Amino acid sequence: MKKVLTLAVAAALAGGAAMTHAYEAGDWIVRAGAATVAPDADSDTVPSLGVTVDVDDNTQLSIIGTYMATEHFGIELLAATPFSHDISVNEINAEAGETKHLPPTLSIQWYPRGDKDGWQPYVGLGVNYTIFFDEEADSDLEGIVGKADLDLDDSFGLAASAGVDIPLGEHWAFNVGVWYIDIDTTAEVTLREAGNAKVKFDVDIDPWVYNIGIAYKF
Repeated sequence: MKKVLTLAVAAALAGGAAMTHAYEAGDWIVRAGAATVAPDADSDTVPSLGVTVDVDDNTQLSIIGTYMATEHFGIELLAATPFSHDISVNEINAEAGETKHLPPTLSIQWYPRGDKDGWQPYVGLGVNYTIFFDEEADSDLEGIVGKADLDLDDSFGLAASAGVDIPLGEHWAFNVGVWYIDIDTTAEVTLREAGNAKVKFDVDIDPWVYNIGIAYKF
């Protein structure tokens, strides 16, 4: 990834003034690439088990659309193919389960150099709605508590972002971006061999999301 970024920056610098990339009201910018969700997870202690859980990283294809409402302000929607995460137990070498999720994030972005040619840095604030699905309890967990079902509540929270478009021509650019997203969920484990007793605990996922890709301005 560092090599790709270095080459893109070198290409942009080599192009000099020939590479225009000013934004105008009504422009559409589509960015596509690879997005990595890196959770900064923290969980409550799981009742009756006395353990906490962690959530691993995952990388998927990203598609990000931005509409420029003015030369300096854009409306961005972050989307991606479904992310898949393993959930592990911190205190012992065991897997608790796995889940998939989609984290669409809508943001208002400010482009301080939007009306100028050259690099286009931006910052944004927005909201995220994360949808969890295909949750499964792992065999490690079931070896401890017996047959179990896992369910995660969907999450609604705030998001902050920053990034830059580095022009590669009049329409094309190299893009890097980062988001911090507030994703909090309640996990519910149904113990099927204990009369369907339910164990609930909160998990703060709060990931950093890193994106690297190509942008095209219409």
